[in-house]
Amino acid sequence: MISRASKLAAVTAVAAAAALAGCASATSTSTSTAAGVPAFPVTVTAANGPVTIKAKPARIVSLAPTATEDLYAVGAGGQVVAVDQNSDYPLTAKKTTLSGLTPNLEAIARYQPDLVISYQNANGLVTSLTKLGIPVLIEPAAATLNDAYAQIDQIGQATGHLEQAQRTVTAMKAQIAATVQQAGSSHPDLTYYWELTANPYYSITSSTFIGQIVGLFGLKNIANAADKASDGGYPQLSAEYIVKAQPRIIFLADNQAADGGQAPAVVAKRPGWSAIPAVQHDEVIGLNDDIASRWGPRLPQLVAEIAQAVERASR
Repeated sequence: MISRASKLAAVTAVAAAAALAGCASATSTSTSTAAGVPAFPVTVTAANGPVTIKAKPARIVSLAPTATEDLYAVGAGGQVVAVDQNSDYPLTAKKTTLSGLTPNLEAIARYQPDLVISYQNANGLVTSLTKLGIPVLIEPAAATLNDAYAQIDQIGQATGHLEQAQRTVTAMKAQIAATVQQAGSSHPDLTYYWELTANPYYSITSSTFIGQIVGLFGLKNIANAADKASDGGYPQLSAEYIVKAQPRIIFLADNQAADGGQAPAVVAKRPGWSAIPAVQHDEVIGLNDDIASRWGPRLPQLVAEIAQAVERASR
């Protein structure tokens, strides 16, 4: 889980990371064995350009919680020797004090990795590790669902688990499609507010990755009207703006203790918020903050949480 302080600091950088995600292509080249198992070397094109991995990596370091989840989902967990301090899922992941936000290159090198995956190129990560002969994949925040799927495929390719990666993506797509079909994809009368942080109140617009996820259900985002070009899709709202907008559903991505503890009961006690329909009708949804801040294999769970709220609000 990311602390509230880290989350606030990251809000200003998320837009840039999302923009980079659009540059990350999941293209790859490799040879294959007769059994269809990808052989090495493999070249994948991540956000930092083409990266060649000469042999199946046996010592992987992940500096990104989403990448960690992807690695274990595609079957590469046994190759992971260290993950960053925010990688708390799965519980079996080898959590360390390593940081993806401010990576310590010497500390990373001590694990003798033959592949490092991160969500950003900080502190000269790519240049420095490449000089040591260590390939680095930069897999930034996904801008679309297809980006999220492509990253899983790419990580599967880079680690020798492409087939399991493809199965993972196929299952995710099926689960999400079924959930949306059940809840319905057209709810223009339902307005929502997505809270990233409180004091100040940061939200998301429909152009963001999360905004597109909620958009699968056809909900109307109250933050859209407040967005400016400089916000990058993550506007800061006032309490007065939110109350006046009268959202029918409030999603809290900051309800766990480390993220600010903004649980539904806390929201209900905010001055003036008792007049909001979402508060009046118990449609303040405390999400799993970790799942709501990642774009990996647990996305179907986030979609299911949103769907449940939509179904209740539609009755």
